[in-house]
Amino acid sequence: MNLIKKNNYSYFDPKNFKNFFKNPDSNKKILLTIDDAFSSFYESAWPYLKENKIPFILFVSTEPIGKIGYMNWDQIKEVEKEEFAFIGNHSHSHEYLINYSFDDFKKDIEKSIKIFEKKLGYNPNYFSYPFGEYSLEQKNFIKKNFKYAFGQHSGVIDTTKDKFELPRFPINENYGKIKRFKSIIEYLPLQFKKMQPEDKFVKIKDNPPIVKIHFFSDQKNLKNINCFSNEGGEWGNPQLEFDKENVMTIKFREKFSFRRGRLNCSLNDDEGWRWFGTQFTIEQP
Repeated sequence: MNLIKKNNYSYFDPKNFKNFFKNPDSNKKILLTIDDAFSSFYESAWPYLKENKIPFILFVSTEPIGKIGYMNWDQIKEVEKEEFAFIGNHSHSHEYLINYSFDDFKKDIEKSIKIFEKKLGYNPNYFSYPFGEYSLEQKNFIKKNFKYAFGQHSGVIDTTKDKFELPRFPINENYGKIKRFKSIIEYLPLQFKKMQPEDKFVKIKDNPPIVKIHFFSDQKNLKNINCFSNEGGEWGNPQLEFDKENVMTIKFREKFSFRRGRLNCSLNDDEGWRWFGTQFTIEQP
């Protein structure tokens, strides 16, 4: 929080998402999101956020609420009544929903929606995929019930990003060092028109996927892109190929290991470092 203040960054208010995608503000802002509604959030972070009126989204899985280690509904309602605090849906069970049949996936999400409507009087506009895992079929269902959805792949949100695959930088035990955080808040978005494949669930027969990123025609310094991927359980550089249409094809060194595959790309241009990341969920052999 002190670093954000020191760098003179303001916080993004989630209620401005609609205007952001129609008429974006060029000034960088910081959006805080918190997953799981652990009691530690209520005890440690909530008093500070409340005192300073810092906007955030708290993603709640409905099944564990009230159990040991989690907030209860009275605490969630206390948070939710503040105009700078927003509640998001994080599924009912918080299980590996990618393993569910589509019918069971729908039942899990629909159950969470009913509970939110009963407890809060509405279903949140925001959804966060548990573990950042989802198939295209699941994502299309989320589109019908929410306005925005967040993954767990790193990156900077801008108007070129899919509103149902919004990136977030994790700040936790493994990725919570101050040195890393200093870099993260300086990153700029790496913009592109679309990425293939659209389905981030990679089946055995399609592992490894061939990724194509379609950049804009006026995009500069594309040859300076550097990408890292973790196929085979080890981070390394995949092969990058460019065509005349500013399409970058990424060919991975080998198959991704179960359960998740990651790709991170960065580009240093005149304005600073740009970053893009994506996560694949890999079918179990």
